[in-house]
Amino acid sequence: MATRLAGTLAALMLLGACSAGEAQSASRHAYAGFDRNDYPGDAELAALRKSFYYSSYWLNNPPGELGNSWAGKRALLRRNGFGFLVLFNGRTYKELKGDDAAQLGTADGKAAVAAAAREGFAAKVVIFLDQEEGGRLLAEQAAYLFAWADAVRKGGARAGVYCSGIDVPDGSGTINTARDIVEREKKRGLSKGAEGLRLWIANDQCPPSPGCTLALPPLSKGLSGEDENAVVVWQYAQSPRRGQFSAGCPANQATNGKCYAPGLAQSAETFVDLNTADSADPSEGRSGAEK
Repeated sequence: MATRLAGTLAALMLLGACSAGEAQSASRHAYAGFDRNDYPGDAELAALRKSFYYSSYWLNNPPGELGNSWAGKRALLRRNGFGFLVLFNGRTYKELKGDDAAQLGTADGKAAVAAAAREGFAAKVVIFLDQEEGGRLLAEQAAYLFAWADAVRKGGARAGVYCSGIDVPDGSGTINTARDIVEREKKRGLSKGAEGLRLWIANDQCPPSPGCTLALPPLSKGLSGEDENAVVVWQYAQSPRRGQFSAGCPANQATNGKCYAPGLAQSAETFVDLNTADSADPSEGRSGAEK
């Protein structure tokens, strides 16, 4: 998930009147954040904070990784002024097929809450499940996702999902994963007092994405029929870029197909995915125990 779309250092630095990744739209503010699978390194944090308010933070191994380089870095990120997008890597359909998906979701939800506590996050932190596969959820995927969310809520945290906001053909119409999740949750209902899922949508199509730039789009511009109250973050650019979606983006993309953080030399540690949110701390992860 956290390493995919395109851009140039020069384009990223065209911030106009925006300072520290902040833009204003109507009565709301848009806050810039970055995410990536690998921790960028302690030495890069000060420069990254000049452009970004919040950072991703994996609780388990990111997709395709054998380890988690973010573990133990919460306090350092917090001291550098970052808010958080707390992530838990979910299971693919291949991993769920033929197994008890709901049971796996419950176990993983408990593991996510335990990992967040170990990293020093407060009990009410919002944890986003990384749902990589797009389109309408298959039965096993839905069983896993909602069992995971229930276990996270039961453990005292709040549940969210990172998922696609890109419409794809679905029978006689179209669907995107975020809208499918919202519709399923409404039909499913919530226990008394439970909070609905918070959504972090990925949509790197241009439009609505402006491409690889920190001239931030308002969060509402990335919506395509989802519940506006549920969507709290929009990932509008990925590194490396996905040509099938972002081929029509403005010519502010690097030839190597990645967005790079301003003020840093271009390297494997400095390319990022770009996000916009209404909050400088979407997971509300700045509170908690220092470690």
